[in-house]
Amino acid sequence: MQIFKRLETDNYEQLIFCHDAASGLRAIICIHDTTLGPALGGLRIWNYRSEEEAVEDVLRLARGMTYKSAAAGLDLGGGKAVIIGDPKKIKSRELFHAFGRYVNTLHGRYITAQDMNTTPEDINWIHEVTDYVVGIPEKSGDPSPITAFGVFRGILAAVNEVFGSEDLNGRVVAVQGLGAVGYKLCQHLHEAGAEIIVTDIDPVRVQAAVQKFGAAAAAPEEIYSVACDVFAPCAMGAVINEQTVDELKCRIVAGSANNQLADGSFGDRLMEREILYVPDYVINSGGVINVYEELRGYNRDNAMEKAAAIYDSVAKIIEIAKRDNISTSRAADQMAEERIQAGKQK
Repeated sequence: MQIFKRLETDNYEQLIFCHDAASGLRAIICIHDTTLGPALGGLRIWNYRSEEEAVEDVLRLARGMTYKSAAAGLDLGGGKAVIIGDPKKIKSRELFHAFGRYVNTLHGRYITAQDMNTTPEDINWIHEVTDYVVGIPEKSGDPSPITAFGVFRGILAAVNEVFGSEDLNGRVVAVQGLGAVGYKLCQHLHEAGAEIIVTDIDPVRVQAAVQKFGAAAAAPEEIYSVACDVFAPCAMGAVINEQTVDELKCRIVAGSANNQLADGSFGDRLMEREILYVPDYVINSGGVINVYEELRGYNRDNAMEKAAAIYDSVAKIIEIAKRDNISTSRAADQMAEERIQAGKQK
């Protein structure tokens, strides 16, 4: 990978490699854009197959956070951090202290938070050494419930557009990934009467969803081709790609995963197939809305109200896409970029 060329292409500001031999920390922090405010984005822990894969992931995630905050109307830029390693083996207080010290050296340009495979306890350990962290348990806490609620609201908007009604009774939703957000999304879908098909790399999570929600189970490689009304990616990114895009048997793609499209062209491909794509950084913005409220003095009712308005944001993007005859992914990018550009001119 030509790192500086990659940074130049999408206007990244900073990429920081963090190493601490004593704790075993191997982390990367990426700051994409701080035009609208400090770069806020969670900390993900993943056992990446290579360092290059970790770099690519943090780059994509950080840029997504810029667009997410811009589209949500928040005064925040975009950043992200990843720690390389098996989350079941490497976690320790010392590891998170080491990471927190690196965050502290950025003096608020980057604010970290909870993400995949990090917990409120992890966030507390980071907070012991830096104030540049949100999602603290005694304040806004775990953002996943509000993220899941926002995704559910976005699905309702999409279902209303495609089927002419928000009613989920009898609608089939295939949920890929049963982590903190995916599992809570299933709860909302089940309560709304949807029929749920689930998959996850962890069979224990699948079994839990089958028992609690009456869900049907599918193998991870089969989830793309199951017949459903909504496909909800709630795990890793780039799941809509050359291998999967033509397998889909759904009318809507709407889930919590970041960077669902392998690249922007797949938004056009979904449009050609008459599959409505709900841009990921719009529908999953409930988490960043929640922690933004923490920065302002946390009020959960305000956070829930703003997450509920994701319904309106999705409807607006669909309207722009239809008006301009462009894909919803391009419509969302256009909306976010206009706000960022306006910020640069202030």
